[in-house]
Amino acid sequence: MKKGNVRALLPIGVFLAIYLGLGLIFEYGMKIPMGFYNIPIVVAFLIALLVACIQNPKLKFDDKLDIMARSVGDKNIITMILIFMEAGIFVGVVGRSSAESVAYFLLSIIPARFAVAVIFVVSAFVSTAMGTSVGTITLITPIAVAVSAASGFSLPLCVGTVMGGAMFGDNLSFISDTTIAACNGQGCAMKDKFRENFGIALPAALATVVLILVLTMGADTAGMEIPAYNLIQIIPYVLVLIGGAIGINVFVVLLIGILSGSAIMLATGATAATALLANMGSGASGMFETTMVAILVSAICGLVREYGGFEALLYFIKHWFKGNKGGQLGMGLLVGAMDIATANNTVAIVMANPIAKEMSQDYGISPRKAASILDTFSCVFQGVIPYGAQMLVAISAASELGYSISAFEIMPNLFYPYLLLVSSLIFIFVVPERKK
Repeated sequence: MKKGNVRALLPIGVFLAIYLGLGLIFEYGMKIPMGFYNIPIVVAFLIALLVACIQNPKLKFDDKLDIMARSVGDKNIITMILIFMEAGIFVGVVGRSSAESVAYFLLSIIPARFAVAVIFVVSAFVSTAMGTSVGTITLITPIAVAVSAASGFSLPLCVGTVMGGAMFGDNLSFISDTTIAACNGQGCAMKDKFRENFGIALPAALATVVLILVLTMGADTAGMEIPAYNLIQIIPYVLVLIGGAIGINVFVVLLIGILSGSAIMLATGATAATALLANMGSGASGMFETTMVAILVSAICGLVREYGGFEALLYFIKHWFKGNKGGQLGMGLLVGAMDIATANNTVAIVMANPIAKEMSQDYGISPRKAASILDTFSCVFQGVIPYGAQMLVAISAASELGYSISAFEIMPNLFYPYLLLVSSLIFIFVVPERKK
């Protein structure tokens, strides 16, 4: 095994120093709200790319451009970008009111004493349908605050439950950018990754529901008033879920969701035709930063690989993690470290993908298992870090309604991410590899 070139990893170190360093200064030193998200991540990656281009002066700049072009032009990267765009259009079409209808429908048919467990199930469903944990937390947290106020359930418990359910869908959804990034990076079908991942996520989710029911058992709950909702607006989400689960091509699934959502929004008068087109545009533009990050990371990784940086990382991992199961744990810790540094699970997966691809070949890990590990571990870490978007958005949403809550009050109530980590370790060290 070659030792590689540790200095080739400098661009990644530069990015982490800029993004993590400035983020900590802004968030905790200067007390800027959402400090980590005031740093333009695209600019940080551009600086890292500049460092990569300056390295290895023996290689001509035109040759470096060829290396970057080959890396960015990879089929998986192009596929990922197109799916990002289509998923953004879908979310733009169906909008917020459809997700609210899903949430209010489920809450309306369940007794109030099970409200916290219902919040988890609603959050899990909505995030699976929407493919975004942050969007789900933004939508459901106000409902969770209302449930807490009406029923007397602990506010940190209700908010932590929303975050847990949101991370369930972020990990499993067919239109989640983490799923898209992991599957395309490892070269596996989404349905195969889903089946592999479902065996990890479902036990953790069921254990979470049981734990919530035990903790809220016997609570004296008051009646809660559920706002009006439109049941027909649930249809696009249901079609996307069914289409993805039975293995229809993801482009076709999203197109079905877009067409059905457009027809329903126009037929019910929820959106005018001109506004619908504008929503499509805003949904697609919402994915532009993620798309640019995927392009820049691919270019950086192409140069880092050419300079021997990946060989250096693989040498380190192989030195400390032995065998197939050790390789899986090393892969999970690798993406977890990337997530702690970037506070963005999609970026962490995109950065870890090329290294994980080589690890899966060296350690004999199937593509579907590698994709599942990358997605799961990134969601575990992203779901609990106190400076992640999910935590900051939840705190902000509660604050807007006049309720003060801190990350450290919420963290003990993040049952699902902790149980998902336990389930993942069992999955690695106990459950045997499935035959294809």
